[in-house]
Parts: sequence; C-alpha cells; structure tokens
Amino acid sequence: MDSESQAAAGLLAGLSRAAEMLAALRHPFVRSEPYVYLLPPAGVRTGIAFTLPDGRELRLEVSLRAEHGAFHVTGTADAEGEVLLGLPRRAIPGILDALALFDDYAAELAGEAGRLVDGQLDEIV
Repeated sequence: MDSESQAAAGLLAGLSRAAEMLAALRHPFVRSEPYVYLLPPAGVRTGIAFTLPDGRELRLEVSLRAEHGAFHVTGTADAEGEVLLGLPRRAIPGILDALALFDDYAAELAGEAGRLVDGQLDEIV
C-alpha cells in the first residue's frame, strides 16, 4: 500500500473508532441514536444524540474536515444549541496528527457523557 492509501486507511480506521466509541454510549433513562454525516466537500461528523424525557436533545459529536490546506478537528456537546462542552477547533497540517486529535476529542466526549446526561436530567426534576 502506498502512503496515500495508508493515509486513507488510517482515516477510515479513525472514523470507525470514533463512531464506535460514541455509538456505544448508553444511559438507562434516555434514548440514544448514533449518527455519521458526510460534510461536503471533504469532511465527516460522527456523534450520538440523546433524547431526554422532556423531548430535548443532547448531542455529542466530533468532526474532521479538510479545507484550506489543513485538517480541522472539532468536538462539541450541546443541548438544544446551548454548548455544554466545546473543545477548541484546531487546524492540523498532517492527517496522522489530526486523527490522533480526533480520537482524543471522541474519547473526551465519551468520558463526559454520563455527567452531561445526568446534568440535563437534573434540570428536568
């Protein structure tokens, strides 16, 4: 496999890891729905949407885009547009470093998921 093919394989593996990590999140009192969207012309967003008992949605998502000569990585947790956890948008020149950050952001969101869902549930009661 040439270096471009290895980079493409790394991108697919990184996306699969992040999607799997976020899709595995569960909470006993809310429904969840994992998702993956393509972001034209060259990007992807993966995450999970938790539907709270009052109908509001809590979304945890990471995205990776190629634009302006760099890879842009973001991570966010929001409830109905209110940002609860915003990881800084970073522009990274190399795909391997961007994938490492993408993995880190997915892991950070996954690690905060229980606390964020519980916090939203506490607001309902």
